[in-house]
Amino acid sequence: MRRAVFSLVFALAATAATAARPDASPAVLKLHALFDEAWQEALRENPLFATAVGEHRYDDRLPGAAKEDLDRQIASSRRYLQRLGEIDRAALPRDEQVNYGIFERQLKIDIAEYELGGWQFPITADSGFHSDFASLPRQMTLATSRDYENYIARLRAFPVYARQNMGLMRAGLRSGFTLPRVTLQGYDATIRVHVVEKPEDSVFWEPFKSFPGGVPEGDRERLRAAGREAVMQGVVAGYREFLDFFVKEYVPGARTTIGATEMPGGRPYYEHLVRKFTTLPLTAEEVHQTGLREVARIDAEMREVMGQAGFQGEFPAFLEMLRTDKRFFATTPEQLLKEASRVAKRMDGALPSLFGTLPRLPYGVEPVPAHIAPKYTAGRYVPAPIGGTRAGTYWVNTYALESRPLWALEALTLHEAVPGHHLQIALQQELTGLPAFRTVVSADAFTEGWGLYSERLGLEAGFYTDPYSNFGRLTYENWRACRLVVDTGMHAKGWTRDQAMEYMAAHTALSRHEITTEIDRYISWPGQALAYKTGELKIRELRKRAEEALGPKFDRRAFHDAVLRNGAIPLDVLDAEVNAYIASAR
Repeated sequence: MRRAVFSLVFALAATAATAARPDASPAVLKLHALFDEAWQEALRENPLFATAVGEHRYDDRLPGAAKEDLDRQIASSRRYLQRLGEIDRAALPRDEQVNYGIFERQLKIDIAEYELGGWQFPITADSGFHSDFASLPRQMTLATSRDYENYIARLRAFPVYARQNMGLMRAGLRSGFTLPRVTLQGYDATIRVHVVEKPEDSVFWEPFKSFPGGVPEGDRERLRAAGREAVMQGVVAGYREFLDFFVKEYVPGARTTIGATEMPGGRPYYEHLVRKFTTLPLTAEEVHQTGLREVARIDAEMREVMGQAGFQGEFPAFLEMLRTDKRFFATTPEQLLKEASRVAKRMDGALPSLFGTLPRLPYGVEPVPAHIAPKYTAGRYVPAPIGGTRAGTYWVNTYALESRPLWALEALTLHEAVPGHHLQIALQQELTGLPAFRTVVSADAFTEGWGLYSERLGLEAGFYTDPYSNFGRLTYENWRACRLVVDTGMHAKGWTRDQAMEYMAAHTALSRHEITTEIDRYISWPGQALAYKTGELKIRELRKRAEEALGPKFDRRAFHDAVLRNGAIPLDVLDAEVNAYIASAR
């Protein structure tokens, strides 16, 4: 799931509140008026996200990403927080108290992250503003001549947008808030791929290859000519300037340390990120110790499964066999995509046994785009634009097939597609009767925790029937447990990059390529990797609580519906919601 450089914009840009009932209390009316005002302002501030949530008034614009733009947004956040504090939370109904709390939490997180310097990171080791922008052709709805004109206007505006983001990165160079240099090796390829000699070679040219019926024949040549100019003078020029800055300024000036706490002011910054991504009042040391316990537990299960596979040898040799035996790898990208699709379709058929409520929105299976694949993870879910014409998408990375084992494909697919991210996010987008920010706002510990919990649900749905795929499930679970150890190890305890890579290699069967890209991701995106295992442990704890409290009345379909019916929420809010479900089910 993608982060925003400024999650404030994304949280607020979805804050179109459903209208409060006319007979609602003054406190409720005041709260919803605040939601509405924040919504209108945020749509103006972030036109890209406005497009993603189905608001098309600003489809010809890009966000302002200069420091003064961020200053203005944070000033608004502080005003909203002050006004929110003037509303008596105790006077609100319970559901409105939840809305209040989630809105307040997001404002506080973004103000803190801004004050601690997080705005200086518009890129991570596997993505960034430039690679996000490359998704524009698939994110915009292009059905009319006006849609194409808006698209062209955005292509022309890219150089300014790129310069603004470079300005944030230059500020980071001056303050010492940069990505570690070691994580940037080969990263220039994600920029260089867009510096083409002719527009037809650009991913941004795709919409001009053919036009929908809503674009009159008489407009098409004009739009192609304008598109050709916009791709070369706008997009390519902007990427060329960014590439020059990246190679000549940013990489040479990037820090040689890897830990977040080694930056100026980095320790309070990392402590903030631990709380942000776990949604719990945890310390780095507490998370580290939880990781060590989980790794030890899962290690023991992995050795049992190794015995079931009949392997006669030591554990490290088994891991190496799984990484290198050719029978475990697809020989073509098409084979890998077909296998992923088959797993996804099998789980589609099992969903009614696990859930009472299913989303209407479908999803597709596609390869990770070539321009980001070399530094990208094994798979990812891309949500559908709200109100658009595309389904959700399960991306499968077909780059370096020798690092994409088939024994991991069931766990990966269940996490990214169904019953994981697609099912959870599509249901969230379809929620009714809530402020609209609740349909898109993200809490990583919930979203990623649900994805990891979904991998385990495969056991209940007839997956992992051979020891190798079951070992794949366990290696994926241990991968997330290792994240608790290596993320806190590198960012709070002085671990080296090599130390983290060796730890991961000793406890999972992930390929060396995957381990490298993953460790670089954790280095460049501190704290986010803590969300997965923390959230999964909480959901499993809540399920056990419900099973013990309800006994024969426990229904897993009803439990799953209760967990998902409020969208992505902080884990303490989820705890209270499950307690309410238990009381109701009794």
